Amino acid sequence: MEKVFVLKGLDCPNCSAKIEKEVGELEGITSSTVNLMKQTLTITLDEDRARTITPIIESIVHTHEPDVEVQEQSEASPGCSEENENTRNRIIRLAAGAILYAIIMVLHSFYSFTGMTYLAGLIAAYFILGYDVLWQALRNITHGRIFDEHFLMSISTIGAFGIGEYPEAVAVMLFYQIGEWFQDLAVDRSRHSIAGLMDIRPDIAHIRHNGKEITVTPDTIAVGSTIIVHPGERIPLDGQVISGSSLLDTRALTGESVPRRVHSGDTALSGCIAKDGVIEIKVSRTFGESTASKIIDLVQNAASRKAPTERFITRFCRYYTPFVVFSAIFLGLIPPLFLGGLWADWLTRSFIFLVISCPCALVISIPLTFFSGIGAASRKGILVKGSNYLEALTQLGTVVFDKTGTLTKGVFCVTAIDSTDNFSKDTVLHLAALAESQSRHPIAQSIRQAWKNPIDTTTLSDYQELSGLGICVVYRGKEILAGNETLLHQKHITFTPSPAAGTKVYIAYGGSYAGCLHITDEIKEDSRQAIQGLKDAGVSQTVMLTGDAEDIGRTVSQKLGLDTYYAQLLPQDKVDRLEELDAHKQIGKKLAFVGDGINDAPVLARADVGIAMGGLGSDAAIEAADVVLMTDEPSKLVTAIRVARATKGIAWQNIVLALGIKGLLLILGALGMATMWEAVFGDVGVMILAVLNSMRVLRA
Repeated sequence: MEKVFVLKGLDCPNCSAKIEKEVGELEGITSSTVNLMKQTLTITLDEDRARTITPIIESIVHTHEPDVEVQEQSEASPGCSEENENTRNRIIRLAAGAILYAIIMVLHSFYSFTGMTYLAGLIAAYFILGYDVLWQALRNITHGRIFDEHFLMSISTIGAFGIGEYPEAVAVMLFYQIGEWFQDLAVDRSRHSIAGLMDIRPDIAHIRHNGKEITVTPDTIAVGSTIIVHPGERIPLDGQVISGSSLLDTRALTGESVPRRVHSGDTALSGCIAKDGVIEIKVSRTFGESTASKIIDLVQNAASRKAPTERFITRFCRYYTPFVVFSAIFLGLIPPLFLGGLWADWLTRSFIFLVISCPCALVISIPLTFFSGIGAASRKGILVKGSNYLEALTQLGTVVFDKTGTLTKGVFCVTAIDSTDNFSKDTVLHLAALAESQSRHPIAQSIRQAWKNPIDTTTLSDYQELSGLGICVVYRGKEILAGNETLLHQKHITFTPSPAAGTKVYIAYGGSYAGCLHITDEIKEDSRQAIQGLKDAGVSQTVMLTGDAEDIGRTVSQKLGLDTYYAQLLPQDKVDRLEELDAHKQIGKKLAFVGDGINDAPVLARADVGIAMGGLGSDAAIEAADVVLMTDEPSKLVTAIRVARATKGIAWQNIVLALGIKGLLLILGALGMATMWEAVFGDVGVMILAVLNSMRVLRA
């Protein structure tokens, strides 16, 4: 069974990782995931453990974060006022400690304020600022968890007092707390940035009841009901427009700034804002299944899937912290015995070494970077279901596309008309529209749309739809034939078949060949741009899989500049082809599949990275995919790669920045060339720089 706990006030990525790990190691727990954005802990456990697990989880959480409130999700309340109060109390404590420290240092500098009163004032300031750090370190030690940042801060600052570095000890704790506060602000900003972007699920909906318009909550509305959306309101539920017209702001769903006009018969998705007209919508999905709800869930749950870089940092810090602690002990005890010098000098170096070594910059900035990367992608209409998939996008070597609905619009249209000397092109199109006037086939619909004019069906008689051949109908006493080559051969019509690729509809009237309509699935405007963009981004192989005929596949492939195509494939054939391509991909590279239909779900699930078209794509495809392109534009994949590479690049910048500066300062500290003030910069300063760098991803 699954249980969800709300962890109110959890803002530390490092603590989140520790809680997740320790809860996951408990007996009877099969999985444990902390979602920093939602501030939740989700566990899968045996039913017999469900009754006793809550106090154990509370104990683990409070060991790392004493101020975090733990509640089961069913019991949890929003708690905004509590969160604000905690923030306010923290600011007051920081301000009080900082002011007291500043007053003491001014008095010491200008009025020779020394002695026991001076020391007592600094100790008071120290405890105001750092009592929570000291208490946390003590709790962790009693639970057998020694090597963390609280321990490093406590031992280094207490040690600084021990060797007479009183102002420096207080300064270290002050700047450490400022850094922690800064971290919380950064995490909170990222969380609210994403949450604000995803705040697209309205709390109200309007329906008619007994002739009056009333307001209800969207989760009470059933499929098939009619809702009313006024200008300026968000559409609460997915459905079909049955009356009215409005310009829809789709920015929250797609990232596109250009509004889209909807009329009667068009699909309207929840989360969009009606701009200039009242529309009535027939609901097609319940509130929980609506597009807005799915998008929110996708983005919020993305943080639970860690990227390899994040997992590497977690493992690295697990060994790094004990290493530097023992190195500091070695530095403080061994050199005086063999190299000489004062014990106090070597102990000072040891404590400086400890302050510098704190891994805060790494454990905070790296998760924050990927967190921000997911937010940046969602702003552009790209939903990435986890930071592991975001990082995988940086390693794409082969990209495989479905054709219909992915590279093409999935809508048939008349692209060319051939006519004989006795018939004009308009006449051929008119005859075709008459013949197809009663058919529901997509090709028939495309012909009627191409004609655009009203069709007088009263002039028609003896309508016949011949399976696998076409249509035969009498118009003004003469027979119209509209179909394939076989139909005209059977009717003994003399004509020359067209050699062009694609679907063709041959037209004959009164026993004479009139002409031919070329029907094609129109290529999306940005498909060629997408293929070129992928090649520019370093993707070595672009492939198309389609169930269409060989000549259609070849034509589309040539127009788009694809490397390879495979035509006349059934859904199971697509999986087989993908397996072949995967077996021959470059070492260290990933294979992505881009599709939209329900038949693409197996291939999406099999690929290293499954990418679905979310705007018009099927629910099955979206569920199976790892990345969803909400605008149905293939070129968004290039944007996704750019955001992913920016995210990974900034993550590694932070790693190099943190380890580089810390490594240099650690050497200087060991050699006695760095003071406690340089140590403060090596800890808090580097962390602030890394956090600021992480926030750049939101603008990628």
